[in-house]
Amino acid sequence: MRKPHPVGLVIVLTLMLAACGGDPGQGPVEVKWDRDACERCRMVLSDRLHSAQVRVPTPDGRSRVYRFDDIGCALIWLEERAERDDPGTEIWVNDWRTGDWIDARTATYLRGQVTPMEYGLGAQPEPAPDGLDFAQAKAHIFDVEARFNVHGGHLDADTASPGAASDQIPPADPIPATEQPHDHAD
Repeated sequence: MRKPHPVGLVIVLTLMLAACGGDPGQGPVEVKWDRDACERCRMVLSDRLHSAQVRVPTPDGRSRVYRFDDIGCALIWLEERAERDDPGTEIWVNDWRTGDWIDARTATYLRGQVTPMEYGLGAQPEPAPDGLDFAQAKAHIFDVEARFNVHGGHLDADTASPGAASDQIPPADPIPATEQPHDHAD
């Protein structure tokens, strides 16, 4: 019987280790803070306590991860995709206190947070008084979006169309005549 060649064995082991070092196919991935952009609004991810990730299955049996600056952007983006109903779709959000990634569907959400896109929800893994479950948090996000519709809609929508973000913002009050700017040359 022939003994395996040591160089061949090293090459095989190196290839096996390299294959294991890639994307695990589930769970959140590393974020390049201040460089990665939100999939929905294109804002750079900088807030390490309120960002989100969505991992969706792909037809080839693998998955792809999308990064978001706010759980609101993630859920609105996902709502428009067929993968929203796929049991293999994962949603991850940062714990608002530690920055650790937690499962968004089992998290408790607290209102009143200062978040990148002003949906105002911070997530944590354990229940809290007045905390929202995932369904309630999703309803909150869609309510905020319906009332204000100023986050990201302009990226894909014709701003002249009814319901565009610019149509949702009331015009500024006119300046009273007594406060009209005047030419100092008079």
